[in-house]
Amino acid sequence: MFKTVLTGCLATTALLIGTAQAADCMVGISMKTLNAPYFAAQEAAAKDQAAKAGCQVATADAQNDMGKQIGDVEDMVSKGVNLLIINAADPQGLVPAINAAAAAGVKVVAIDSTVDPKAKFITLIQSSNDQNGFQVGQWLAQATPGKALKIALISGDKGNVVGQERRLGVFRGLVEGQLVHDGKVGFTVVGQGWGGWTHEGGLKAMEDLLVAHPDINVVLGENDSMVLGARKALEAAGKLNDVLLVAAADGQKEALQLIQEGQYGATGLNDPALIARTAVDVGLKALDGSLPADFPKVDLTTPDAITKDNVAKYYRPDAVF
Repeated sequence: MFKTVLTGCLATTALLIGTAQAADCMVGISMKTLNAPYFAAQEAAAKDQAAKAGCQVATADAQNDMGKQIGDVEDMVSKGVNLLIINAADPQGLVPAINAAAAAGVKVVAIDSTVDPKAKFITLIQSSNDQNGFQVGQWLAQATPGKALKIALISGDKGNVVGQERRLGVFRGLVEGQLVHDGKVGFTVVGQGWGGWTHEGGLKAMEDLLVAHPDINVVLGENDSMVLGARKALEAAGKLNDVLLVAAADGQKEALQLIQEGQYGATGLNDPALIARTAVDVGLKALDGSLPADFPKVDLTTPDAITKDNVAKYYRPDAVF
C-alpha cells in the first residue's frame, strides 16, 4: 500500500516538475525567409518539435531582410524567449543580435545558414554542403563517362557561403570522379545564373542561360527549387530531353518523384525537418543543462546523393517539402 502511494506521489511530482519546465520554455524561431518550400518545412518542423516538448512558440519571417531579422530577434528577446532557433539572413550581420540574445541568457542554436563563429551560438545544425555536393559530383562523373559536360550553373545569392560550399563540393567530386573513371577531366561551366533559391528565379536564370548557351547538356543548381524552375524553361524550349538535371542539395519531394521517374539525375540530402527537429532538441538540452560541454560548434547531418538507386529510401509523398 505504502509503495503504491509513494509511486503515485513520485509520478505526480515528476509531472509537476515537467509542467513547470514546459511553462518556463519559450522558443523563438527566426527564419530568414519562408519564400521557398524548404524554409516553410523547416519552420513547421521546429514549431512542431517545440510544441511537442510543451514549449510556447513565437515565429518570425525576415523576408530576406537582414534589418527586419535583427528586429525580429530583438522583439523575441524582449518577449522572454529562452531558446532561439535562427536561420540567419547574413553570416556577419546577425552577429550583434545573436550576441545580445546570448548576453540576455537566451540559448541560441543556428540552423542551415552559416553564421560567423564570433557569434555566441551553441551550435550550427546543417547538412554537409561540401560532402553532399561531393557525392553528387561523383555520381555525375559516373553517370556521364567520357562525355564533355557543358554545365549551366544556377546559384542562389551572390556572396552566399552555403551556395559556394555546395557548388565547390560538386566540382570537387566531379573532378575526382572523372579522374577515377576517365583518367582526365572534361567539363566546362558555360555560365552562371542567379536564381535567389526560388522556382521562379531558377526559371528566369535558365531562360537567360539558354539564350547565351543553347548547347548545354547539364544543369547544376544549388537547390532543387531552382532546378525545378529551370526544368520548366527547358521544357518550354523543347530541350528537356537533352539536358541532365542535378542539384547540389535539398531532396525536395517534387525532385525525388522525378528522380523515381528517371527525369532528374540526382540531388544531395538536406532534410529541413531533420535539421530543425535536431536544433530544437539540442537547444532544449542546453536549457536544462544536459548538453555535453564538448558538443561541437557545427553539427552536420549524414550526407548522401539521392539517385534512382536509393530514392525510395527518402521519398515521402506526404512531406511538407
